[in-house]
Amino acid sequence: MVELRVQERQILLGLDKSGGKASVEQLMDICSLSDAAVMRNALTLQEQGLLGIHAATQNVIRLTDEGKLYVETGLPERRLALAVIDLGGVADLKAAAERAGLQAQFIQIALGWLIRKKWAIYSSQNNAVSILEEQLQNGVIAEDSDEALLKMLVECNQQQPLQQQVVVLDVLTDVFKVAAEQLKKRKLVTIELKTARFLQITPEGESALVNGETVEPDITQLTPELIITGKWRTVRLQKYNIAAPVAKTWPGKKHPYLSFLDEVREKLVTLGFQEMTGTSVETCLFNFDALNMPQDHPAREDSDIYYIKDPQYGNIDNYAAAVSNIKETHENGWQTGSTGWKYTYSSDIAKRLILRGHGTCLSARMLENKKLQIPGKYFSIARVYRPEVIDRTHLSEFNQVEGFIANPDLNLKDLLGILGRFALEIAGADKIRFKPDYFPFTEPSVELSAYKEGYGWIEFGGSGIFRPEVTQPLGINVPVIAWGLGIDRLFMMRHNIEDIRMIFCSNLDWLRKKQVT
Repeated sequence: MVELRVQERQILLGLDKSGGKASVEQLMDICSLSDAAVMRNALTLQEQGLLGIHAATQNVIRLTDEGKLYVETGLPERRLALAVIDLGGVADLKAAAERAGLQAQFIQIALGWLIRKKWAIYSSQNNAVSILEEQLQNGVIAEDSDEALLKMLVECNQQQPLQQQVVVLDVLTDVFKVAAEQLKKRKLVTIELKTARFLQITPEGESALVNGETVEPDITQLTPELIITGKWRTVRLQKYNIAAPVAKTWPGKKHPYLSFLDEVREKLVTLGFQEMTGTSVETCLFNFDALNMPQDHPAREDSDIYYIKDPQYGNIDNYAAAVSNIKETHENGWQTGSTGWKYTYSSDIAKRLILRGHGTCLSARMLENKKLQIPGKYFSIARVYRPEVIDRTHLSEFNQVEGFIANPDLNLKDLLGILGRFALEIAGADKIRFKPDYFPFTEPSVELSAYKEGYGWIEFGGSGIFRPEVTQPLGINVPVIAWGLGIDRLFMMRHNIEDIRMIFCSNLDWLRKKQVT
């Protein structure tokens, strides 16, 4: 025998009274239950096969506040027409508007609808409104379809409970559908697409209604009285289906990209790297000069770097020894074995302030730092800035993961091993490839690209072994392997993102559904 709770029997009885099928709103009225109570019990009955739940979309019409006002006072054109009829069928527009009680801003609106509905004609020569005789029936103008629809909406509100105070557009005649669209344009009604839920009793539900046993309501909350008296042993406790579907919730969480940066940072620290930090505003000394980039290099053009307008220059007095060595290296090679760039080095250009164009400037600063440990491993995750043309793979500001290892026992093979680990473990690549490249500050230089099935190949960045022209002027006499990779692109490959702009967008749907890692 099927056991039915009190509210479950109420719903089945309500469906039986309604011919076996009813909307949730109708059952709320019949059973005097809330929407939540109806649906909660309906889901339980559906699991038992006693009823079915069906959904259908409907266009429903509701009165706006302005529409409700016009229902009480009449549409402006109706009021103006009545005033003209009272004044003999022909009247001055201003006089008729005053008699109708129309405010100045509604006079032209009322006149426009009066003419559009062909209730009257207007003469601009004498500012007179004349009611058309053929529109009069027993001295009045017949009710139009839009007025009839407004009345229908009012009657619906008066006759139905609050949750059912709507009219379904789809069941109206064509005349009323046109009227509804007209009233919508006048902002007197709204038309919204709503999902209506209907419950339908099954043959098993009808049988349960006749033969089922009604049980006492389940206890949903343990009270002190139940526990103290021991009644909790005899009452029936509510059973909860923990596998039942529930509404999705979107709790606060860290941005997926920030979580990824934290993961990369944690992995590097675990491998023994120390993090380097610095400001976004940098001098040309460390962004270019210390990296063996001549002061007339194309990468220094306004089209490739952001120059600070005010102040234009920074202070490099604390780096006098390094500046002297860099100056000689640029001009004649100093003691590095190079011939230099053969030009006159300018300290003023070295002082010029810019937004850092790459994270390698942090590596240059660290190499100059007297606290540098040898052997030592260092990294940074830095925001960098370039006047790039923004597209699916480029932004004007982006992030780089930068690092270097200073150790007398390292060579190019060690560098390639580190880069491969980055691509395979952090980006989730399937395979990698290297190809020779050129940078003024490394030799040999290598470009890293990676491939992922279903995603394709993507270039991550460059790497190499710092040239003596970089390390020796800063007081370093051991090999230093270094790399600078676009960490945004690492994230893109790992999460199959095709457009880099997606990482920094405000797409709430993507942010909510992105899995927390």
